[in-house]
Amino acid sequence: MPQNRTLLMLIALACFGMIGAALYLQHYKDLLPCPLCVIQRYIFLVIGIVSLIAASAGKPKVWGGVAMLAALAGLATVGKHLYVLAHPGLSCGIDPMETFLNKIPTAVYLPWIFKADGLCEDARDTLLGLSVPQWSALGFAIVTAALLVTMVRRR
Repeated sequence: MPQNRTLLMLIALACFGMIGAALYLQHYKDLLPCPLCVIQRYIFLVIGIVSLIAASAGKPKVWGGVAMLAALAGLATVGKHLYVLAHPGLSCGIDPMETFLNKIPTAVYLPWIFKADGLCEDARDTLLGLSVPQWSALGFAIVTAALLVTMVRRR
């Protein structure tokens, strides 16, 4: 089992990889991100950055705890996304959340990463048998488990 610092670096790499995969699907496979997808991107970014800070900080458990809270928020967000997919007729569509997300400075200055243009219920295309939100749920679950390992393990 890798040391905590190595594991935190791997967590950050996995989070940035998930964002990279989402960008590939958006720009090369024309899968537009919905508001919940964009929120998940923000959360993966926060987990990745905080994990890098935890790997280099003197108190990695404190920063690992912050990353764990973000990972739990990611699980809640992707759970809502999967709920929307499981219940046709529900949508996160064009609503105040999308308008709010698209006015955040990161969405204004980096729209190719953070602009929400899609509908949540359109995320039904599969990749290796799983939809994009299911892959995101798997990613958040693995990251949460890895962060839990770093939290309970001694140095």
